[in-house]
Amino acid sequence: YWYFPMVFWLNSSDLAIQMTCWGGVLFSLFVIFNFIPRLSLIILYVLYLSLCTAGQFFMSFQWDTYLLEAGILAIFLPSPVGIWLLRWLLFRFMFEGGMVKMLSGDPTWHNLTALFYYFNTEPLPTPLAWYAAHLPDVILKIGAGGTIFIEAIVSFLILFPRRLRFIGTFAILFLQILILITGNYNFFNILTILLCLVSFDDAALRTILPKRLFVLKQKSLNCFVPQSLISVATSVFVIVTVSISLLQMDLRFGGSVPAPIASAYNMISPLRLVNLYGPFSVITTKRMEIILEGSNDGIEWREYEFKYKPGDVNRRPPWNIPHQPRVDWQLWFAALGPAQDNPWVARLMQRILENSPDVMALLGKNPFPEGPPTYMRAQFYEYNFSTPEEKAKTGAWWDRKWVDLYIPEVHLLHKP
Repeated sequence: YWYFPMVFWLNSSDLAIQMTCWGGVLFSLFVIFNFIPRLSLIILYVLYLSLCTAGQFFMSFQWDTYLLEAGILAIFLPSPVGIWLLRWLLFRFMFEGGMVKMLSGDPTWHNLTALFYYFNTEPLPTPLAWYAAHLPDVILKIGAGGTIFIEAIVSFLILFPRRLRFIGTFAILFLQILILITGNYNFFNILTILLCLVSFDDAALRTILPKRLFVLKQKSLNCFVPQSLISVATSVFVIVTVSISLLQMDLRFGGSVPAPIASAYNMISPLRLVNLYGPFSVITTKRMEIILEGSNDGIEWREYEFKYKPGDVNRRPPWNIPHQPRVDWQLWFAALGPAQDNPWVARLMQRILENSPDVMALLGKNPFPEGPPTYMRAQFYEYNFSTPEEKAKTGAWWDRKWVDLYIPEVHLLHKP
């Protein structure tokens, strides 16, 4: 129970999952309207931790743990302790992101060509990614260097006095907005942008917030009255979480710790209170896509279309922020390795052959509306953004070429 903390030990039915989600909506509204906010944040943490634990690799993205950590630290707002803990989280997220790029050994970051490939190979690009991918090489190199500089160097300004902190925060905001408009990363960038708010003080907020809203904010601040027990618990939490975060960074950057400390860290890790960050430490230079196909006779094959991932080369990359289509995302990761390492893809094909309503609802286009096909296979294609000339001539956003079979032809032994 400790290593797999979730409410679904009590009940794991579909109804329990739906109640967990709707409970999250309800308690989120409680937080928005400042009704029992701390209790609501604790309940939200428990509910989302349950979904992350039960969802396994479908719910194991960095932004899931990022949201958990931000949510639990928000309990301490609006005290100075809460503000500094959230600033520390923002700093760690940015700094670790820059350092992993520098230390990964990835040549595209070292020679500043990462953005030559990034926009084409990111999991779910936005329409603007096509235009960004065709920017001049010099701008893309400046962008790659600027990303590392802001993440690894400018992020330290978050911990400095107000004017320097403001400069660092605006640089982070600028970077996050650029990422936001060129990639569908659900709430990842939005959460980082919101965390930037804690870098501004009341004097700065007074200049941008409506006067009435600021008065309401002040009233909320004045309601916080620390008690001795809460102060002790807060101090212990701060010492433990900050120590663990320093330990994580030390281990990531080549350090070592005594075995007892490592054991204690492993004991607390299932709670995901403190986490490691560092997206895109290595840039993939080719975009491989898994395309599912069905057939009734094994000769004529029709393609299944997902709602968000690339498929039809003429379809414009969609916007889906702040939603994250988990299956579309995981198919991007599955394409990075062989089918044997991703048995869930074959399971997905099985459910399509069984015409599962829940699974079919995840698809954007069903080429067999009259009933499921007899056979399925998974093809492997390499995708690249079309050139401006090709797009102007044909309207296609992508070019693709067949590479191999990902999963050969399969069928059900017993049709439902």
